[in-house]
Amino acid sequence: MPRLSPEELRERMARDLPGAVLEATPLRVAPPPAHGPQPAPFVTTDTVVAAERIVEAALYLRDTLGYAFLSDIAVVDYLADGVFELVYRFYTIEGGDGLVLKVRVPREAPEVPSLTPYWPGANLHEREAFDLFGIIFTDHPYLRRIYMWDEFEGWPMRKDFPKQGDKYIGADE
Repeated sequence: MPRLSPEELRERMARDLPGAVLEATPLRVAPPPAHGPQPAPFVTTDTVVAAERIVEAALYLRDTLGYAFLSDIAVVDYLADGVFELVYRFYTIEGGDGLVLKVRVPREAPEVPSLTPYWPGANLHEREAFDLFGIIFTDHPYLRRIYMWDEFEGWPMRKDFPKQGDKYIGADE
């Protein structure tokens, strides 16, 4: 199987999975500063997939294109745009460049189908995203906190999480 560029992957997935690939709209990296140069919106070159189609798209990468190794799932918080972007990295066992699928979900209701039933290695990454960002992975077999204790309230990696005045710091004093 020849290696695919992000553009070739988008074209192929758009042809083989109609409606799964979305247009990559620009996102603001951070709220713009009040003075100085304004940052340009960020436009990804990777394939953005509809959240409800991530399982189908990931299985397409594995079963059709041979990208069987799910390396990691990362989360980017675009607070200014009100979305989380989940970044899924896939590789072939033979090595070489990987492919990236991205899913964007609203911060108010971040819900994505789980890949854990298909890739057991996704378990840790999905639980981490749940624990630190509050993203719900539907059909996950054991979606529980993995780093924070059960009584912890909030999602500490979100950009709007309070950095000072946390009720857990010095609560015993």
